[in-house]
Amino acid sequence: MSVTCSMSKSGYADLPLHYGKVPQWLAVRMGLLGGAITEAIVQEYGRAMFLEKISDPFWFQSLGCVLGMDWHSSGITTSVMGALKGAVNRKASELGIYICGGRGKHSLQTPEELRRLADRTGIDGDLMVRHSKLSAKVDNCAIQDGFQLYLHSFIVTCEGDWAVVQQGMNTQNRLARRYHWHAPAVQSFVEQPHSFIYGPANPGAILNLTDKQAAAARAGIVQLAQERPDRITGEIRKLVMPAHHDVRQKDVDIKRLGAALALAHERGCTDMESLLLLEGVGPRTVQSLTLVSEIIHGTASRFSDPARFSFAHGGKDGHPFPVPERVYDQTIQVLQTAVQKAKIGEQDRSDALKKLSETAMALEKDFVPNDRFADWVEEERRQSWQYGGRTVSGKVPPPADSIQLSLF
Repeated sequence: MSVTCSMSKSGYADLPLHYGKVPQWLAVRMGLLGGAITEAIVQEYGRAMFLEKISDPFWFQSLGCVLGMDWHSSGITTSVMGALKGAVNRKASELGIYICGGRGKHSLQTPEELRRLADRTGIDGDLMVRHSKLSAKVDNCAIQDGFQLYLHSFIVTCEGDWAVVQQGMNTQNRLARRYHWHAPAVQSFVEQPHSFIYGPANPGAILNLTDKQAAAARAGIVQLAQERPDRITGEIRKLVMPAHHDVRQKDVDIKRLGAALALAHERGCTDMESLLLLEGVGPRTVQSLTLVSEIIHGTASRFSDPARFSFAHGGKDGHPFPVPERVYDQTIQVLQTAVQKAKIGEQDRSDALKKLSETAMALEKDFVPNDRFADWVEEERRQSWQYGGRTVSGKVPPPADSIQLSLF
């Protein structure tokens, strides 16, 4: 099935259902880096672009990977939205973006949060509450696909534009389904508010009352049970993640990943200093910054392989490798500094970071993919202890005969 590259449409992602908790050492860093990425996007492209990006299931998954979450698990949704809510709302008056709701009981607080926000900002609180409730009702009731919502996040700007990220759970097939909404794409809440709804086989028929062919059923609501409209047509921004936990070569675009790694390591940093204007930043941090740069500046077509972005900061369960804390911290520091300097008119660092993703894309054109994927992963794991590698099981110990080098 074809996949459109437009990020203005709503979509969804199917993810293996995972339980567990993000460790505090990672949660803090996710908030710092997620907040800096959001601020950089707003600073460079505006609030509307941030809403477009967060409404795209592929971009959202890529962001979660860059932040160090397991690349395919349902936990990305709750953890990323939790991190963003804390970071963005602390600077809401400056950014003009507010995140309401959340998981479980926090989702029920969305209307009250929106009304308090309306009192402070002047946006139409009643309208925002209506949009919030309708989007949840559609995905939970009008589309009965076997997924029960347990997370609802409503993102709104000071202009009254909005987006929704919400997730449902199906305990029978152990999947979570994330739904994305973007206000400009919604012409009607009751007729195809999503660009498409499609999924794996569900027990029984899918009841989709938002389909165009369900107009008669909506008009005669008493006869809904007899109508059972289940034809679904159109195109989708659809992301279905595999069951395997490890990151495999087939999960990433080797040409894209190889170009980013070649930029950071094979060419080295010596010829990049004038570009980066970042003294003391080594090849490993350039690798992370290149992928973070693409999250900020990349277009929709660049996020078709979210697993690639796990090569920025690994994953908390050690896939594809442990989270490199020292690299993560330096990435945060570099990005935060660039954002702060740009506020006072010093664009050099922001321009340099943007140039990283542009340079990697240019290198892609001539890069010949090879069979070194397993070697890349093994090398990251072998050097993990030098970068402060850490998983939910603890810190990666150095080998007995190790020598500490400055590699990041």
